[in-house]
Parts: sequence; C-alpha cells; structure tokens
Amino acid sequence: MKYIPILFLLLSSVIASQGKAEIPLENPKTTSNSTNSQEDTNENEGSEGNVSPQDAVKFKAAGLVRYSDFGAKGDGETDDIDAIAATHAYANQHGLLVRADDESTYYIGGKARTAIIMTDTDFGTAAFVIDDTKVENHKASVFMVRSSLQPLKLEGITSLKRNQEKIDVPLPGPCLITVTNSKKRRYIRYGLNQTNGTPQTDIFVVDKNGNLDRDAPIIWDFDQITGITALPIDERTLTITGGRFTTIANRAESKYDYYSRNIAIMRSNVVVDHLEHRVTGERDHGAPYGGFISIRDCSTVTVKNTVLSGHKTYRTIGPAGKPVGMGTYDIQVTRALNVSFVNCSQTNDINDRTFWGIMGSNYCKNLLYDNCTLSRFDAHMGVANATIRNSTLGYMGISAIGTGVLTVEESTLYGRTFVNLRSDYGSTWQGEVVIRNCTFVVPAASSTTSASLIGGSNSGQHDFGYTCYMPERITIKNLRIDDSNHTEDYRGPVIFSDFNPQMTDDFYHETFPHVRTKEVILRNVTTASGKDLRRSDNPFLFNDVKIDSD
Repeated sequence: MKYIPILFLLLSSVIASQGKAEIPLENPKTTSNSTNSQEDTNENEGSEGNVSPQDAVKFKAAGLVRYSDFGAKGDGETDDIDAIAATHAYANQHGLLVRADDESTYYIGGKARTAIIMTDTDFGTAAFVIDDTKVENHKASVFMVRSSLQPLKLEGITSLKRNQEKIDVPLPGPCLITVTNSKKRRYIRYGLNQTNGTPQTDIFVVDKNGNLDRDAPIIWDFDQITGITALPIDERTLTITGGRFTTIANRAESKYDYYSRNIAIMRSNVVVDHLEHRVTGERDHGAPYGGFISIRDCSTVTVKNTVLSGHKTYRTIGPAGKPVGMGTYDIQVTRALNVSFVNCSQTNDINDRTFWGIMGSNYCKNLLYDNCTLSRFDAHMGVANATIRNSTLGYMGISAIGTGVLTVEESTLYGRTFVNLRSDYGSTWQGEVVIRNCTFVVPAASSTTSASLIGGSNSGQHDFGYTCYMPERITIKNLRIDDSNHTEDYRGPVIFSDFNPQMTDDFYHETFPHVRTKEVILRNVTTASGKDLRRSDNPFLFNDVKIDSD
C-alpha cells in the first residue's frame, strides 16, 4: 500500500565552506487513523500524512518499511525524495529497518529535502540517481545519519590543558566533546589558498566519569574556552548497507562553492558497508564537492567494502589572485575520531591526474586506511595519529600535518614523495613517522627525476598559528624504492626534500623556526636504480639529524 509523504522538517543552513549542514531540530512524525493511506499529490506536498492502523501493525510485525510503502515509484524518472524522506521519518518514529526494493532506480532531483536516517538501512542492490544539474540548495544533504540524542552544553569548564586526562563535569554517559577558543587562531594557511586561520578547535571522547580516551588526547592548551559542547554517544551501532549511487555532476560556475548533495554521517557508531558511488556528466567546468561520504562531529565510523569516485579537477582564481586547482572530494572527514576505511577502492585510475585526490580531512584523530586502493590520504588542518596499512595510494599519496604517530606499513605508494608534510600548513608533524615493509614507486619523469621520503617546505617566515615541527623520529624498515624509470641526471632518492632552499648557512634567520628531526633509523632500504639514499639535496638543513643506518 502506498503512503502519503509525511511532513518533513527541512534543514539546511550551511555554516562552513565545505558544505556543512546543521542538524534539524525535530524529527518528522506520522499519525495513525482508520483511513487507508493514499499517495499525496504535489499540491498537497508537505501536509501531514496518515498510516492506517492495519498497515502500522503490518510494518511492526515485519520490523521494516520500504520506500514503495510510502509512494516511491523507483522508475528512474519520478522524483522519489519525498517518499524516501517520509519512509525514514516513519521508521525513525517506530524504530524500524528501512529497506529499498532491489530492482528499483530511485531518481532524486533538485528539491531541498533531506532524508534523516536514524535506524538501520538496507539499500540493497537498488540504484539511486542524484541529479545535481539543477538544485534548490546545493548545501542540503540527500541523506543525513544522525542521533536521537541531544547535545549538552557544559558549564564550569573554563580551561583545558594538552594531554589532560579528565574533565570534572557530570555526564549521562560517554560523550564526544567539542571545544573552541575563538580568541586564538590556528592553521593560518600559506600560499595560493591563503587564509587568516580558524578558531582553535579540539575534539575528544570522555566516559561518564569524564575520563578521556588516551588514544585521542587533547592536543592544544585552552587558556580560555568560548564554546564547549558534549554530544552523547549512541551505544548501538547503526548499519547502512548496499546501494548503487550515481551523481549527475553539477554544471555550476567553477568557484569555491562546495556541493554537499551527499550522505552526511553525524552520529557515532556507524558502519557503511558495500556502498557504491559513481559520478557522471562532468564537463569542462563545475563547482567542487565536499564529499559524498561526509563524516563529521562523531566517533567510531567504519566505511568498508565500498567503491567511490574521484572528481574531475576544476580550476578557479584563489584568494591570492592566482589560478588554483580546487580540491573536490568523495570522502570528507571533519571533527571526527576513530574513523576507518577498510577494503575501499575507487572507480578512477588512482594515478590519473585529471581527478583530484579522493579524500580530505580536518580536526581528526585516529584515521585508518586498511586494504584500500585510493588516490590519496589527506589531513588538511591536522590529524592526531593516522595509519595506512595493506593499501595502495595513487599519485597524490600521503599529504598530511598533525601530531602523534603516522604509520605506513605493508603498502605501495606512487609519487615523488612518500610522505608529504603539507607546506601550506607549515609542514608540521609533532611526533613520529614509522614506515615498514613498503614499496615506493617513483613515476617516470619527462624532465628531471626526484624522489624524497619526507617532503615539504617551510621558509621560517610565516606564522601558522603554532610552532612547526618535523617528525622527531623517523623509522624506516624494509622499504623498496622503485626508481628504475629515471633521467640521466638523477642523483638518487633523498630522505628529506629541500624544505628551505634559501637556508644554506648559519646566516639565515628563521623568524618562526621549523623544529627539525632528531633521528632517522634506516633498516634495509633498497633502490631499483642502485643509487644510494642521500640525506637531502640541501644537507645543511639536516646536518644535525642523527642517521642510524645498517
């Protein structure tokens, strides 16, 4: 039986350039009476619908509802977003599973409506076509996974210290804490996409007694706090399975105006399994995307057995008044902890430079790639602890700044730099880098071949809002460097790229010193070219680094 699409409170204002949508304040409700339900018309769209008592009993007995129960056609032509949103609203109210019809193709047009997912959802083998060619609000997510638990404002906390182990406030249970100090600016970006920084932000998990998870410590001192919120963490895992999604790409102006027509995950303890996302209809221009899988303000999310797509790179004029390639992503992780990507791949060639690197992240802790084949791992505004294992990364490789331990093991990376410490954020990593049992494939060069294990740059003349560090210790064991396709003038790989070509003697003054590495441990590092691994093309910078080699 078909059901009237239900009154659905719409989001979505955007509060970030990457396309963040605020959580709706209410969950849509349905009512029950003795009349049978009928499909609503466009004229009555938005009126509250009815579910008959007989069918309410049937749904409860089955433990699930389907999109077709609420009027979805699934014919690939009719816009089904109202029915999809209504189905989830009813399921949320009654705690039911949502299941798509496997043979259906659900067309989702440009209406500014978001389906809120609060119960397990099985998309199965159904297809979803998301048409971005003409949308009412390109910041409104198509699906939003959210909690029924409400955020709490914390009182009485006026300061925090780096690595603090406990906060003294009563809590109903485990919570995700987000804290800001708007008086302090961090991540003051340098270069063509320069900014004046962002408010100091941190995110961490505490138990009901206020004890912090030591694997995700506080990374900043907060002399004052201008905002602090606790979001209770759901104990039950919410699972989303299946689904074959295709985005018909937007045709907007090529400028920094991110599209967020996506699946936004804003609930802790979520698993996404066997989802596919493809992109079609890209032209010679378009606006960038802020992530089809967008994970933010949550903890413990796993995306596994999933196929995603890189987006075509478009260019615009950046803040510095010069042309730049715009970052555009299928994976975006923001203010999130303990996020894992397991057995994930992409539809594009991971070394095709016409597509931007597939992933971007900000303010995260404990990110993991395991058995993934993707074009990039990236941490813009910092990650605390990251692990890449059993994976293959394409031409954009690893591009990160942060703290803690960056571990790369049992993996193959392509590019001219094994680990790129992002220069636009000061090439900073306050901690260690560990590389074990890996292969570094250096692409063939058309002019001059170069290969560095740790890349980046920092002139020492820009204030990034923090002291910049290079990894204190770098441990490299069992690394094979495939540099066989090199030019005649190739001198061999280096541990460090030339981080500051102007600093070649003691007379150079760093206004904002870049604290350099203390020790490098090398064990069984080999090259296909037969050329030795050197310290750097600018050895002066790294003369004081202790190198322990076999």
